[in-house]
Amino acid sequence: MAFLRFFSGLLEIVAALIFLRVGRVETALRLNALLGLVGPLVLVLVSLLGLVSLAARLSPGKIALVTLGVVLILCGTRV
Repeated sequence: MAFLRFFSGLLEIVAALIFLRVGRVETALRLNALLGLVGPLVLVLVSLLGLVSLAARLSPGKIALVTLGVVLILCGTRV
């Protein structure tokens, strides 16, 4: 989980450095769109890893509630 978050943060920093180096709005907008895809993917993957690791200790009802929460976050942030 920590590696995925670290990798996601590293991508953000690299993209920011590219923004500064290139200095073009069009390029920044394209990179920002790609980063917009990475964020939700990392959220789902990290949440999935957490659920898998907790599956033995949580009841099926609680796992369903956490999964529903992740789905609602993704639906609520759609444009």
